[in-house]
Amino acid sequence: MANTYTLISSVTAGSGGAASMEFTSIPATYTDLVVLLSVRSTNSGTDAQLRININGTGVGTNHSIRLIQGDGSSVASSTSTTGWIVGGMNGGTSTANTFTSLQVYFPNYTGSTNKSYSVDSTMERNFATGTYAELSAVLYSNTSVISSLSFTTPSANLAEYSTAYLYGISNA
Repeated sequence: MANTYTLISSVTAGSGGAASMEFTSIPATYTDLVVLLSVRSTNSGTDAQLRININGTGVGTNHSIRLIQGDGSSVASSTSTTGWIVGGMNGGTSTANTFTSLQVYFPNYTGSTNKSYSVDSTMERNFATGTYAELSAVLYSNTSVISSLSFTTPSANLAEYSTAYLYGISNA
């Protein structure tokens, strides 16, 4: 069980939104990392994809993802080896002022083995369909220490007031 959460950095999208939210020069002094996000896209749809870049690159084919998703009336699961999508999020035409909550957890981010991480997200909307809860387990096939992370959405910005908080976790 983690004993200490230390805020490393936070990012908030300003007026007009932001193309990305980035954490660079992540110190290698913790056992685990966690990113807490509250995000929304400026796109013209009701939902959008939140994507992750690790150490400056889209992760593409070196990811293995197992996802389970529920919408209140049905459940779906899927696997993929080509994605770098963290999860779905509210789009520009979803319920006003409603943001998606996500937690991305990286255990042993400084280890010399492939990196795994998990994603827990909830996208809420105040209409009959399209409210989702998602859990993902991801294996990122790369042995490098995670030193930077960025989050983006395709063809749009992250909306004003979107936030991301990066915490280092020590088990000492």
